Amino acid sequence: METILSVENISKSYANGKVSALQNIHFQVNKGDIFGIIGPDGGGKTTLFRILATLMLPDSGNAILNSLNLLTDFKEIRNFIGYMPGKFSNYQDLTVEENLRFFANVFNTTVEENYSLIEEIYEQLRPFKDRRAGQLSGGMKQKLALCCALIHKPTLLFLDEPTTGVDAVSRKEFWEILKRLKSMDITIIVSTPYMDEALHCDEIALIQDGQIMSVNSPGGIISQFGEDLYAIRSENMSHSLKLLKNEKRVKSSFSFGETHHVTLRDNIKAFEFFQQFSTTHNISQWMVEKIEPTIEDCFIKLMGK
Repeated sequence: METILSVENISKSYANGKVSALQNIHFQVNKGDIFGIIGPDGGGKTTLFRILATLMLPDSGNAILNSLNLLTDFKEIRNFIGYMPGKFSNYQDLTVEENLRFFANVFNTTVEENYSLIEEIYEQLRPFKDRRAGQLSGGMKQKLALCCALIHKPTLLFLDEPTTGVDAVSRKEFWEILKRLKSMDITIIVSTPYMDEALHCDEIALIQDGQIMSVNSPGGIISQFGEDLYAIRSENMSHSLKLLKNEKRVKSSFSFGETHHVTLRDNIKAFEFFQQFSTTHNISQWMVEKIEPTIEDCFIKLMGK
């Protein structure tokens, strides 16, 4: 596969080096992929995107975008990348149509020239084309920002947490849009704090505290979990979790929605142990189920290391 982006040991800190935002970040993105940067708020995603979008210089390291050097060829790079920041940054006092034409003019193109690229998205905006951007709903602001990032027909698109703060239906629609853009040979790099969105990506990088913990396909990361995982339910969940955390034969235990996810030390017969555990501690309504790990389970395990 052809590599369109190669990130080479990028580091960045703030406050005269006292706050480390990125530490030796390195990964590669294949042309035509949807590549996800997955991690919680404060993990370094936005800093990384601002560097790759040529808006900020790294303290060290470099990147090659479409055979161009990030540090020396930034003017050329800006011609073929699109960037949608996490915070809505279109002009709120301009209408939808005025925003779109403004960004087309910035890149010396017209809306009409590249309209086929945004047509499906813009048709949802058309009823509001004369409305000021600041008066749009969250989902519609998201679609306008994407149209403006696409209007110059970029080959590499950076989307910084595009689905944060929008409803579940808009999130689903947005990922469907991204998959259609991928079919138009646009490489997409998207960041998100939502672990479930990793499954929409061809490859993902899990990031925490400015460090990449793992890079692989979603299935590849899950396959590396390497342990049996159990979901636990009981009448008193908080009390059960406390007991599990104090049990030496339990390797890990954490709350996960309406259950606790638990792994055990090696060479333990799981269901015999769980039966004995519930009897010893007189736990009522005790239920145990062996389950498949999720991306979030893998993320928590990697954080533990």
